[in-house]
Amino acid sequence: MSQLLEDKLMTYSPYFVHGQHRSSRWLITCDHATNTIPSDIGSGTLGLCKGDLKRHISYDIGAFGVALKLGKELKAPVLSTNFSRLIIDPNRGPQDPTLVMKLSDGTIIPSNKTVSKLEIENRKTRFYWPYDQQLAQLCTRQNIVIISVHSFTRQLRGQKPRPWDIGILHTSDERIARPLIKLLSDSTKFRIGDNEPYSGHLPGDAIDRHATRLGRPNALLEIRNDLIETQKCQREMATILAPFFEEALRASKI
Repeated sequence: MSQLLEDKLMTYSPYFVHGQHRSSRWLITCDHATNTIPSDIGSGTLGLCKGDLKRHISYDIGAFGVALKLGKELKAPVLSTNFSRLIIDPNRGPQDPTLVMKLSDGTIIPSNKTVSKLEIENRKTRFYWPYDQQLAQLCTRQNIVIISVHSFTRQLRGQKPRPWDIGILHTSDERIARPLIKLLSDSTKFRIGDNEPYSGHLPGDAIDRHATRLGRPNALLEIRNDLIETQKCQREMATILAPFFEEALRASKI
């Protein structure tokens, strides 16, 4: 390994914490914040073209900007990844077969197609576990409420357009999600999905491990990514949503 590459790897961090000393009950996470791929992982591209690296398969477009602004509005720390979900998905359980995706929305991920168990363990050590451990540390504050910020594409290849603007995902713990869905449905123009476009329960995922199993109130926010493509749209969306999160927390009486 060259000294230059070694130096780059030594200064690289797989996650960032923003506003660590903010003191509200909220904790904001962004599991798929960037499309960063270090140069020693699949030559820095995983064998994909630049166009694919900019697609939703590589990261949650716009989610990071929303999470940052939401953190400021809610006076909450924000934990974000600094690696592409295609390296390894921190929102999956450590034994999940989709932890390292080989095919995503019709696109084969060349460097993942024949990835070895040893390489998966290497990625867990370098990316997955450091992020997971930092999340666990941030969760040690008392009475926290976790909001995980994501985005989704309006239309997957070969499928019908999704009708929702925003999805609120949840498990059987609906203490935050249920009032939030009602408030957003009643008071905004957005089409709100209740556990759409995905189910909010995936055994072993980040919310399951750090919130649901431990009785911590939580919800997962999914925003259609064409609504938050620009920094301006991201800030505006977070500014609109923040008061509804606060009102939902008051309504939950937790």
